[in-house]
Amino acid sequence: MQRRVIFPDKGLPYLLLAPQLAITLVFFFLPAGQAIWFSFLRQDAFGIRTEFVWFENFAELFADPLYLDSIRVTVVFAAGVTLLAMSVALGLAVLADRQIRGATAYKTLLIWPYAIAPAIAAILWIFIFHPQIGLAGRFLNGIGVAWDYKLNGAQALLVVVLASAWKQVSYNFLFFLAGLQSIPRSVLEAAAIDGASESRRFWTIVFPLLSPTTFFLLVINITYAFFDTFGVIDALTKGGPAKATTTLIYRAYIDGRVNLDLGSSSAQSVVLMVAVIALTALQFRYIERKVHY
Repeated sequence: MQRRVIFPDKGLPYLLLAPQLAITLVFFFLPAGQAIWFSFLRQDAFGIRTEFVWFENFAELFADPLYLDSIRVTVVFAAGVTLLAMSVALGLAVLADRQIRGATAYKTLLIWPYAIAPAIAAILWIFIFHPQIGLAGRFLNGIGVAWDYKLNGAQALLVVVLASAWKQVSYNFLFFLAGLQSIPRSVLEAAAIDGASESRRFWTIVFPLLSPTTFFLLVINITYAFFDTFGVIDALTKGGPAKATTTLIYRAYIDGRVNLDLGSSSAQSVVLMVAVIALTALQFRYIERKVHY
């Protein structure tokens, strides 16, 4: 016989949900709806004249080679950040999960970078890779490597990928460590008794059991790379040099905030939102099939 929990007050669940629903409505649905509406409009920088132009803003976007280049930059940037942040976090979680002296201190230190604001994280990396004042930058120039990420687009993209991935490693580390600690030790001990090496145990037992965590972090990291890396890019390179680090989110900011082209900026926001939703849907459609719950 099944027992069901019955709330005597029918309105209590809705009352408890009301604050979260209000926040979602005010800070997500209303801005998203406003962006969709503005994407069909064209107005001057002062908002005096407004014209309904249907899909002209979108047509101009995809006819602009600079915008198409920003799509390419975003894809490379998101792939680099996601792969680097997740692989490093998984390696650190495996090491921290071992029975070693001072493991608690290591775990605490690895979590700290997540509390640093993106702009502050970017400044820390400036002190590492700046060609004049950075430790690594001065070292590379000293050994004959022409290092200056302010002039070299490939170097600039590498630096923003490293800084953005470093900022996200702590978040991924927490979930990977929790996933590792939830795996029964008896399963690993049985595999060890059967003669399976440590690497074989990891790839045939540990990693498949981590697939729900890995899938969750894959979705989160791609979303992070598309949206939450604005502060790092703005503080490190401001989209340069020659727009080599101008991602879709930074291009939307430049057109909307700096150039005051709200129609184009809103259209870019809509494209970015649709792209992230489509990527998430594809991940749930195809990648989740390989997840073992």
